[in-house]
Amino acid sequence: MDKEDEFILKSAFYFWDNLCEEEKTLLLENVSEVHYKKGSNVHSADNDCIGVMIIKSGELRTYILSEEGKEITLYRLNAGEVCILSASCLINNISFDVHIDAEIETDILLINSFIFSKLQSQNIYVENFALHTTVDKFSDVMWAMQQILFLSFDKRLASFLIDEAVKTNSDDIKLTHEQIAKYMGSAREVVTRMLNHFENDGLVELYRGGVFIKDKQKLRKMI
Repeated sequence: MDKEDEFILKSAFYFWDNLCEEEKTLLLENVSEVHYKKGSNVHSADNDCIGVMIIKSGELRTYILSEEGKEITLYRLNAGEVCILSASCLINNISFDVHIDAEIETDILLINSFIFSKLQSQNIYVENFALHTTVDKFSDVMWAMQQILFLSFDKRLASFLIDEAVKTNSDDIKLTHEQIAKYMGSAREVVTRMLNHFENDGLVELYRGGVFIKDKQKLRKMI
């Protein structure tokens, strides 16, 4: 492991200073770097315990899949964030299948599941980290479910565009209608129809492959 990867690992795992030297060595010796191409499946029911992942660069999308093939995005992970659900065997009572895809070219640091489980069982700080990270992400899951169940689609779309603008620090949302639909668990036609409505109202400007927010204040008032 080079110095950059070691820095990323220490920054992501806030329990690092609470490890003994033996535990630190064990962790460092069981980290590998893995590259995923855009669109690659990283985790599914068929490989439900590949290990704990730290996103070095790129973006991962976590979603559930219905029997009819409909996807509902739960949350996305970006550089510096940790994915625990890719090692679901570490978490008791996880009874649903979660899928994880690489949205763009993505590099991750992968920590062996067995080794992380061993550290978790013998060090309360590691256990606390795993539980805290899991609870934090389930809060994101509950937020996504509330959006789908209780908000009208125009409010959901307005909220999505505002969140993307904050996340990217730009009013230029470089996502296709198909991508937005996938992230929102909707159909492309529904997204296109509502975006056209937003454009007619002067809220956004549509262009091939993206959406430009023209009136963020009015979008916020819709939420």
